[in-house]
Amino acid sequence: MSLSPRFIAFVLAFLISAITTSFLTFVQDVTRSMLFVTCVSSFVGSFFLVLYTIEIIVYREVNKMYRTIHKLKLKDFNISRKVLIRESNPLKRLNDEIFVYVAKKQKEIEELKKLEQFRREFLADVSHELKTPIFAAQGFIHTLIDGAIDDEKVRDRFLKKAAKSLDGLDALVKDLVTLSQMETGAIKMNLDRVNLRVLTEDILDRLEKIAQDRNVTLKIKPDKLTEVWVKADAMRIEQVMINLIENAIKYNNDGGKVIIHFDEDKKSYAVSVRDNGPGIPPEHLTRIFERFYRVEKSRSKERGGTGLGLAIVKHILNGHGSTIAVKSQVEKGTTFTFKLEKTDEF
Repeated sequence: MSLSPRFIAFVLAFLISAITTSFLTFVQDVTRSMLFVTCVSSFVGSFFLVLYTIEIIVYREVNKMYRTIHKLKLKDFNISRKVLIRESNPLKRLNDEIFVYVAKKQKEIEELKKLEQFRREFLADVSHELKTPIFAAQGFIHTLIDGAIDDEKVRDRFLKKAAKSLDGLDALVKDLVTLSQMETGAIKMNLDRVNLRVLTEDILDRLEKIAQDRNVTLKIKPDKLTEVWVKADAMRIEQVMINLIENAIKYNNDGGKVIIHFDEDKKSYAVSVRDNGPGIPPEHLTRIFERFYRVEKSRSKERGGTGLGLAIVKHILNGHGSTIAVKSQVEKGTTFTFKLEKTDEF
C-alpha cells in the first residue's frame, strides 16, 4: 500500500490532537469548548507542520537523487522530474526506477563479459586455424628451398601439399570475410523467386562423386512435389543447401542415406536435410552453430572444412527471416530443418 504525505500527516495530526485532548481532560476546570478548540487547533497545526516537514525532507532528497541520476544517463530512466514530483510516493517510484536501471546495467555487464570471453575464444580459434595451413605450407616450401627442389618427385609432391594447405587457408579467409560481412549487415539478401527443388537437384549432381566415394545414397522427397518456389537469395540458399548436404554426406556412415524433404504448408516450405549417420551427442547440439566448433575435432579435420559452415548457414537463414533447428540421436542420425516463405511460380 502506497502512503501519501497527506495521509501520513493526517494520521499523525489526528494522533497528536487525540493525545493532547486526552491529557487536557485530566486538568480541572477544562470545558468542552476548550477541549474542542484544543483538538481542532492541534490537529490543524500538526497536520500542516507534519505535511510541510515531510514534503521538505522528502522532496529535497528526491531532487538530490534526481540531480545524481541526471548526471548519469537520463534516457535510461522512464521518468521525468515533473512526473516524479506529482507522485504520491516519489521515493518508491524512484527506488523502482533505480532498481530497473541497476538490473539493466547488470545485464549489460554480463553480456559484455560473455562477449569478451567469446572474443578471446574466437581469437584463439582463428590463430589456431590460420597457424595450421600456414605452418604446413611454410614447412613444405622451406624443405624445397633447402635442396629438395632438385628431386622432381619430392618437388611435385611437396608443391601439391603446399598448394592444398594454401587452398585451405584461402577458403578459411573467404569464410571469415563472408561471416564478418553478414554480421555487420554489409551483405544484403537479394530475394527473388527460386525453385528450390531444381536448385537442390543441381547440387546433388555436383556432390554425386563425394557421395559415391562413401557409397551414400541421396534422395529428394516427396517425388510428386516437382516445384518448390520460395522467396530467397538463390546464391545464398545454394550455399546453405550445399553446406548441409555435404556435411550430411561427409559425417554419415559408409553406405548411409541422405534425404532432402520438402514439406508444404499454407505460407511456407519446410526444408529438412536428414542423414542416418552417427548423430550428434546432446551436449554439443546447442553449440554446433558457433564459429570453429567441432563435435570431433580430429574427424572434422580429416573430412576438411573451415569450421564456419554452420555459422554461415545460420546467418544466411536469419537474413531470410528464418531460423535453423537441429534434432539428433546418437547412432540414429541428424536432421536440420528450416522454413522459407512460399512465392508464386512464374
